[in-house]
Amino acid sequence: MNRYSRQIILKEIGTIGQERIGSSRIAVVGLGATGGIIAELLARAGAGHLRLIDRDTVEFSNLQRQILYDETDVGMAKTDAAANRLQRINNGIEVEPVAKDLHPDNIEPLLKDCDLIMDGTDNIQTRFLINDFAVKHAIPWIYSGAIGTSGMEMAIIPGKTPCIRCLMPVAPPAGALPACDIAGVLNTVPAIVGSLATTDAFKILTETQPRTNFGQLTVFDAWENSFDHVIVSRREDCTCCEGHQFEYLSARIRGLATRLCGRGSIQINPMRPMEIGLEELARRLHDLGEVRCIRHMIRFKNGSKELSIFNDGRAIIRGVKDEAEARALYSRYIGE
Repeated sequence: MNRYSRQIILKEIGTIGQERIGSSRIAVVGLGATGGIIAELLARAGAGHLRLIDRDTVEFSNLQRQILYDETDVGMAKTDAAANRLQRINNGIEVEPVAKDLHPDNIEPLLKDCDLIMDGTDNIQTRFLINDFAVKHAIPWIYSGAIGTSGMEMAIIPGKTPCIRCLMPVAPPAGALPACDIAGVLNTVPAIVGSLATTDAFKILTETQPRTNFGQLTVFDAWENSFDHVIVSRREDCTCCEGHQFEYLSARIRGLATRLCGRGSIQINPMRPMEIGLEELARRLHDLGEVRCIRHMIRFKNGSKELSIFNDGRAIIRGVKDEAEARALYSRYIGE
């Protein structure tokens, strides 16, 4: 029997819809709890090519809710661990792991050939960046988020629906939105959000259903068992979809320090484009602490400080109190 027979017999998908799913190219940006649900559902449904983009590594605290990983994956790049699992689930699709931080310098080559972009990120700046790119290139994308016991999801079709800037014209100031390490996450919430987002992905890819719910924000609280749909109007003064001003695409990111969703974790981008010889760096660090080489990254631990160093010069530094300490460790061990 056909692997996808239970989908094909659905009138909402059918043979033509399944063929469209099978020929699709989809980027999943962020492979945490929500992104992991999305990636696995798309893989099981037979999405033709999945590009998995994430900047982080697997931690024990992820395992409570991030279904793509188990204890043997701790320390690995999320993209590699996720790709390994998804290929075991469905070796008939193409899975492309990209262990990079999505930013204005690389978003064009990473997303320009995609039919659909799925949001599994954990910060509004990256979502605004995706929105800029998607609107500029007329590529559909699906916004999703989960925090505490609540979640939200919205399908965005450039030129036809409101964009994320119609919903949130200005990014909230740093610290204004709750972070998962403070508010927590009920592990059922990302599963619901990811399922809603993937269902909308099927509607977009198959083009077999009227898009009646596109352009509205779905908000729910799993603990309270409540669902609401917020109609979002397309703003005539939207700087992005109406004004075609793509400020996040033109932003500079070199040397940017970003606090990640995890206590005491800060990401440092290099001041200039670079490629690191990981084998040579591992040799230099060998006598200074514990070094573990994992494909295109190394994990270095010295006392309570831990660095995950990627071959593009980016590093995630854990166990630090602030950006200054993270930059000092980056300079000491990597040399810039």
